[in-house]
This record gives sequence, structure tokens and C-alpha cells, in this order.
Amino acid sequence: MQAIQAFLADDMRSVDAVIRARLHSEVVLVSQVSEYIINSGGKRLRPALVLLSAGAFDYRGTHQHELAAVVEFIHTATLLHDDVVDESTLRRGRETANTLFGNAASVLVGDFLYSRAFQMMVTVNNMRIMEVLSDATNIIAEGEVLQLMNCNDADIHEDDYLRIIRYKTAKLFEAAARLGAIIGGAERAAEDAMAAYGMHLGTAFQLIDDVLDYSGNHAEIGKNIGDDLAEGKPTLPLLYLMRHGTPEQASMVRRAIEEGGRAEFQTILAAIGSSGALDYTRRQATREAEIACAAISGLPDSQYKSSLLKLVDFAVNRDY
Repeated sequence: MQAIQAFLADDMRSVDAVIRARLHSEVVLVSQVSEYIINSGGKRLRPALVLLSAGAFDYRGTHQHELAAVVEFIHTATLLHDDVVDESTLRRGRETANTLFGNAASVLVGDFLYSRAFQMMVTVNNMRIMEVLSDATNIIAEGEVLQLMNCNDADIHEDDYLRIIRYKTAKLFEAAARLGAIIGGAERAAEDAMAAYGMHLGTAFQLIDDVLDYSGNHAEIGKNIGDDLAEGKPTLPLLYLMRHGTPEQASMVRRAIEEGGRAEFQTILAAIGSSGALDYTRRQATREAEIACAAISGLPDSQYKSSLLKLVDFAVNRDY
């Protein structure tokens, strides 16, 4: 990831300049909350994906900086709303915005970031880009609702869970990758291939997040270990344990999902570790990563393509 960041350093400085300029609001609280969440760290994977995709198609303009900022604003808006829905208290190692500023401010500033993102995308003056981003934000919202509907549901099928991931997380990766191809003037087949890369990359990324929720280091991943279980989210490691664990383990996991909380977290954590659930989830992430890499095999060799492949490697092998 450090190699990718170094390669994109100049472009990322331009993206940051756009972000700072576009965060400005005459309403003080809007600026305070926006700057807090935007400046609280994060990997900036989605903006990087816009930049790498555009570069892979030899784009030489400046629209990639604006679109990378748009994608980051949309992502940040979803984080603000997510933390309210999930009642989260910690993100990226810092208190969440809703903890500091309250739920109402977080929701409304999230709305501001969504609307600012749409103001920005209009300036690119490309109807195809408007279509991609408006569709993506709509599907992400559907994914949020699907996740809410499936909270505390221990009977969810693995395919249904993957659908939530693809809507809620992978869709913005897909859109970011597609945007770069569009402004780079790619043929539709190449654009679709780039979008497939983004979707499978995003799915792999979320599956590793699922792994880290039961194996990561609190300080490194920047959130409380076991948050998914406490919120009653039936993620893939839990679904695997219910299918392949002992009847007692399956009953314990079902109870934890349906009731939420951390009462049996340590016991479940040990069972997940011994059952092979994390290895299974990593294998699924690796499979998604392989599909992502295959999708862009037809791209001409370049440092941009090499960085796209490195990004996949980072997504599945990271520990934060």
C-alpha cells in the first residue's frame, strides 16, 4: 500500500486540495463534522481506485481529482450514517462523529456530503458519470436497508450475505473503477471489465474486514473487536461456524446473533478460531481477488495496472 501511495502522491495531494475546498460551508457545524471525519485517517482506497483506473486508460486531464473527491464524499456520508445506525463509538481509532457531535448532526452532515458530491459530479458534465454515481448511491442505500433487515437473523443464507456486501460495500469500489475507465475513454467492454475488477475487489475487502473483526488488533483496525457480533450482524465467519461447528456452538452463535451483545464473545471467538471459519472466509476473499485480477488481465502493462494488482494483494493480506 505504501508503494501505491507513493506512486499516487502528487495526484492525492490534488484530491486533498479538492476535498478541502469543497468541504467549506458557511454553517460552522457542517464544516466541523465534515473535517473531523474526512481528516480522521482512512486508507483512501476508493479515490485511489479512480486515479489508478483513469491512469490505466492514459487519461491526462484533471477530472479524476474531482471524481476521486466525489467518491470519498459518498463513502464518508455512508460512514456517518452507518455509525448512527450501528450506534458505533469508535472508527479509525477515534471517537465516531455521532459520539462527539450527536446522531442528528451526523445524519444531517452525511446528507450535506451526499448533496455536495452531486453538485461536484455535475461539473464534470458527463451524463454517463451521473448515471453511474446516482445508480451506485441508490444501490448502496438499498444495501444498508438489506443489512438492517438481516440484523439479528441467524437464518440468512451465505448468498444473501454476499448480496449485502456487493450492494453496501463493493458497489462504490465498482463505481470508482468504472469512473476512471469512462473518463479515460475506454470501450464499453473494457469499462465493464474495470467495473468487475472493482466489484470483486470490494467484496474481497469486506470479507477481510469480517475476518479482522474476529482476529484483528484493536489498535490496528481502529474499532472495537467483536462489534459485528454485538450488533447482531451475521457475517461469514459466524455463518460458517453455525454450519460446521458443534450443535452447541451453532446454538450459541444463533443466540448471539438474535440477541446481540458480547455476553459470549470470548467463547465464540475461540470457536471461530478453531473451526476454520476465518480460513474459509479468507479463501472466499482470495477467490474474489483472483477474479478481480483476471478481469483486468487485458489491460496493457503499466505502472497503473501493476498498482491495481498490488491493491488487490493489499486488500486480502492486510491486518488493518
